[in-house]
Amino acid sequence: MAEQQLCTFWLNKTYFGIDVRHVQEVIRPQAITPVPLTPPDICGLINLRGQIITVIDLQQRLDMGEPARRNIQPEEPQGFNIVVCSDHEVVSLLVDDVGDVLEFPENTFQPPPATLKGRMRDILAGAYPLAEGFLFVIDTEKILNVKVI
Repeated sequence: MAEQQLCTFWLNKTYFGIDVRHVQEVIRPQAITPVPLTPPDICGLINLRGQIITVIDLQQRLDMGEPARRNIQPEEPQGFNIVVCSDHEVVSLLVDDVGDVLEFPENTFQPPPATLKGRMRDILAGAYPLAEGFLFVIDTEKILNVKVI
């Protein structure tokens, strides 16, 4: 039976996962340099060992409420950065908290719930049912492709 490994995380009290094959690393909050005239879901840039990486406010990109960038204080950064790569593009997704890497049997994978609307439904690959709710799986290609959104 095939299994999918997911790096799990929380965003606005919702449980998400992203395929571990796309996760480069998970890091503590970094000092973010704001960039003028960027879309509302771009927090700015971080310097990760000499590599300049765009930080995406995932909560804003998924239309889940207020942007996290208003809460970012250089002296007290909060949350975590999940550094993901796809097609040679590396970005950081700003999330509230990280969980474990979990394995799920692929035969339990379901399409996104029909009750979801807007950007979240477009960006999700699907969901795994849990005892209490769902683990929503982010489609890495779609989350990084701003043209889809």
